[in-house]
Amino acid sequence: MKKYIKIARPDHWVKNIFIIPGLGVAFLLVDIPSVTELLYKFLIAFAATCMIASANYVINEWLDADFDKYHPTKKYRPVVSENMKFSLVMTEYVVLAAIGLGLSLLINFSFLITEVWLLVMGIIYNVKPLRTKDIPFLDVITESINNMIRLLLGWFVVTSTEVPPGSILLGYWMGGAFLMGIKRFAEYRMIGDPKTAGLYRKSFAKYNERTLLCSSMFYAFCSTFCMGIFLIKYRLEYVLVMPFLFLLFVYYLYIAFKDDSAVQKPEKLYKEKKLMVFVGVIVLIVVILTVVDIPGLKLFQEPFLIHI
Repeated sequence: MKKYIKIARPDHWVKNIFIIPGLGVAFLLVDIPSVTELLYKFLIAFAATCMIASANYVINEWLDADFDKYHPTKKYRPVVSENMKFSLVMTEYVVLAAIGLGLSLLINFSFLITEVWLLVMGIIYNVKPLRTKDIPFLDVITESINNMIRLLLGWFVVTSTEVPPGSILLGYWMGGAFLMGIKRFAEYRMIGDPKTAGLYRKSFAKYNERTLLCSSMFYAFCSTFCMGIFLIKYRLEYVLVMPFLFLLFVYYLYIAFKDDSAVQKPEKLYKEKKLMVFVGVIVLIVVILTVVDIPGLKLFQEPFLIHI
């Protein structure tokens, strides 16, 4: 059964830590339940999201087999290199989805609907006739919406009666689009041959390094703009973290130029020690700015002119 477990990609579950910022935004804006209850619900929510994500990975691996054989490393995936049964793969998909949705029922209805959305996005992204992963730019936009969905999942662990502000949702979505665009950029550079890249991923036939890089920068600008609106509107002190976010985006792009960059495999990013330290510093700054008021910043909320 090893190969069937492998295609569920349990090593990718670490990506679901992206639901934690949803908790953080909820802490800032709404009343929170008891810590014990919250921890219990978070563990269930994390497990449910892992199951739904794995269900999506299963159909992704099965439907990508004819394309992954052109990738330098993905050609060794079990669905490509070993004899696997369609009936067992589909049974695995159904079981994982059922467990994920069943666990979601223990949280609340809003959380359940959001998990259904995450499951549906896996179908839209992978299954014909839609299969948006084959369409340039739409592939990045539709896959990165999962980033926003994870934010909502974290939020709904805390409350099911409100939704977070649109500015942070869009900012988180576009931040995910930047990460995905840079991943595409690093993959395209690593493959090194446009023809082979197009065989591996249909959208690559219409991409090139310039379009991938420029579109990624557009996503980064959109993300930081929306996040800036949220930060200034709901906690002015957070505006001081913006330069660090800019540096984080730039450093992530820098990593993409490495040979066999970890950007291609986000689940391996923990190996980028400097990146992890920098993210830790940003988290620390956010925590400090959450509890420390800086009255002088109010000056920047009022329009004024300097007379000479």
